[in-house]
Amino acid sequence: MYPDIPVGPLTLHTFGLMMALGFLAAGTVAWFEFKRKGLNPENVYWITIAAALGGLVGAKVHYLLLHADELKDDPLASAFSGAGLIWYGGLIGGVLGAMLVISLYRLPWGKVADACAPAMAIGYAFGRMGCFLNGDDYGRPSDLPWAMQFPDGSPPTPPGISVQPTQLYEAFSSFLIFLVVMWLRKKLKRDWALLCVYLILAGLERFLVEFVRANRSGQVQQQVLALAIAGIAGSALIWVQTRPQGGRDKS
Repeated sequence: MYPDIPVGPLTLHTFGLMMALGFLAAGTVAWFEFKRKGLNPENVYWITIAAALGGLVGAKVHYLLLHADELKDDPLASAFSGAGLIWYGGLIGGVLGAMLVISLYRLPWGKVADACAPAMAIGYAFGRMGCFLNGDDYGRPSDLPWAMQFPDGSPPTPPGISVQPTQLYEAFSSFLIFLVVMWLRKKLKRDWALLCVYLILAGLERFLVEFVRANRSGQVQQQVLALAIAGIAGSALIWVQTRPQGGRDKS
């Protein structure tokens, strides 16, 4: 793990670096998808900024709601630390931020949602790489050949104890989800379908990885929420694909 990289007199935090790269990658993918769908790609900048801010705030608020004791012990450190970000809160916050921009610019909701689906996948993959480099959100103790130790993690692993690198599991899975969504983007022509596929795959991935993630408060809630997201998205996908086709479904 490399939580910090010295660059001359400065110290570069790898978690922040990977978050920045994630938003850059997501914005780039969304830009090309906007252009492919005939949307103004200039709007991507504002959507990305709003989603980034909303996602960070939402992820931190969700974490603090589940770990109120940390907020009580050290409010400033808990509120502004790089550790302690939950995907669901980030998803909700990011979506709300993006919705604000979409509403202000009166953009077509379905086309924008599908254009952002692969961007969300690639952005999340970089974010999980940041968690790995920071030694945060790792898995349960394990003797698997690829198990790792995070002596300077958040929190550190006990001396001599190796754990499953669940951050890498999620990063790899998200890259695969990104490839699947990119492959399907020209096959699924109806608005909202691609976003539904992303939410199904992301929800299932999150549900499965929780089985090997280190025990923590709210873990069962995370799995229930993941299955709920995948189930709702699956039902929505069936409705989108089977409803009578109108003139606004072309992407």
